[in-house]
Amino acid sequence: MEFLGSQPTVDLTYADVFLVPRRSAVTSRLDVQLRPGDGTPATLPLVAANMNSVTGPRLAAVLARRGGLAVLPQDLSLAETEEAIRWVKAQPVAVDSPLVLGSEATAAAALRLIPRAPGQIVVIADRSAADVAAGRVPAASLRGILSAERLAAVPADARVGDLVHGTTALLALGELADPRLAFDAVVAATAGAAASDAEAAEAVGVIDGDALVGTLTRRSALRRTIYSPAVDGDGRLAVAAAVGINGDVAAKARALVAAGADVLVVDTAHGHQEGMLRALRTIGALGLGRPIVAGNIVTADGVHDLVDAGATILKVGVGPGAMCTTRMMTAVGRPQFSAVLEAAAAARDLGAHVWADGGVRYPRDVALALAAGAASVMIGSWFAGTAESPGELLTDADGQQYKESWGMASAKAVHGRFGGLDPYELARKELFAEGISSSKILLDPQRPSVEDLVDMITSGVRSSFTYAGATDLAEFHTRARVGLQSAAGYEEGKALPVSW
Repeated sequence: MEFLGSQPTVDLTYADVFLVPRRSAVTSRLDVQLRPGDGTPATLPLVAANMNSVTGPRLAAVLARRGGLAVLPQDLSLAETEEAIRWVKAQPVAVDSPLVLGSEATAAAALRLIPRAPGQIVVIADRSAADVAAGRVPAASLRGILSAERLAAVPADARVGDLVHGTTALLALGELADPRLAFDAVVAATAGAAASDAEAAEAVGVIDGDALVGTLTRRSALRRTIYSPAVDGDGRLAVAAAVGINGDVAAKARALVAAGADVLVVDTAHGHQEGMLRALRTIGALGLGRPIVAGNIVTADGVHDLVDAGATILKVGVGPGAMCTTRMMTAVGRPQFSAVLEAAAAARDLGAHVWADGGVRYPRDVALALAAGAASVMIGSWFAGTAESPGELLTDADGQQYKESWGMASAKAVHGRFGGLDPYELARKELFAEGISSSKILLDPQRPSVEDLVDMITSGVRSSFTYAGATDLAEFHTRARVGLQSAAGYEEGKALPVSW
């Protein structure tokens, strides 16, 4: 990356800078390769943050299916994390995981799982207790597929089994190996269903032998032709897991890798400390053969020390997150663009990589983080307000659906992390909690899914690459040209929300 004009003399945020177009021979966004090349299985430079309100197994599977990587938070118990990893590994790669409800469930229960938005569906099935325990959906038990629009149009207490009419189109998993031909098959199947029953045209069920293994809509079939999934050496969806710096970090790291974790994230708010260095040396000595991410840091000194202790990827960012109050409470942190720029340069010299953690509000911010040298960008609150993030969908007094989000140093997070302590010790920790304990994140009715956000983000980032004349991330790191702007310049770039 190079600056347009003189080098800045102050630290910069993403809002302080912009990308300058330059001569380019790249003719299409689809000619751009976004693979981060940081030693992880990711094929997109997007990482879901290890926050309880952001990453759970469902979001991890969906994001990996499109090429990103999600980090399961350290606040889960070891048993819960192992179970989450195994669940992600068991999900289909080529098709969407079915969200299955029994026939007796109500429409209201379904709408606590999926947003009232186009393309959102649930599968209705009659299942025995044994099938439920085994996670199986026999094809013979399939009743049908219902759309969110259909569910929103009936009384809240309506039984979903009574809403199913007609038959659901089924495709065999073996027919879908080629993504382009799979799209044509889904179009043909849904068009055929629509001719007899409009409600049956939302999606197709995908079967393997005598079991339902997934679903495909036209949109998800199209995404298969664009994205490459992040998978492990056995072809299963990839997932990362976080480890703290306290307790028996060796035992936890071993257990997570044994369960199938593809990346270990050693995480604490202040990453440049002795406890982190000890934890990294302990995990590195195990020889687990996984990328080790460590942070958070904001300086070249931090990069050197953590890489020397065993980290291969550095998590950069102190205070830029939407749920974080660290800078206002402590004055500690650093404007994110400059932090990433310095850390990435130091990491590059050592053969390591950087994840830019926090502070992204728009696709432009992701592009700027990559221009500064990041291999991937971690996203928190932006992904918290999606259908796939943990927790039920809630509805406010205005009828808008939302989810709750909170900071990982907040009183709510502290209580969840240390709730097993005696009341005195717990009270001491809660007394000094930081961060927002609860924030209502409205779902975007146009982009309710993490996949919708991935589409929007990668569309913008791909265009950024074409403006810079770069076909991959390595070229973008070299060819990106960045200029400084005033606050008025930043405002000028925003679309007007109303007419003149």
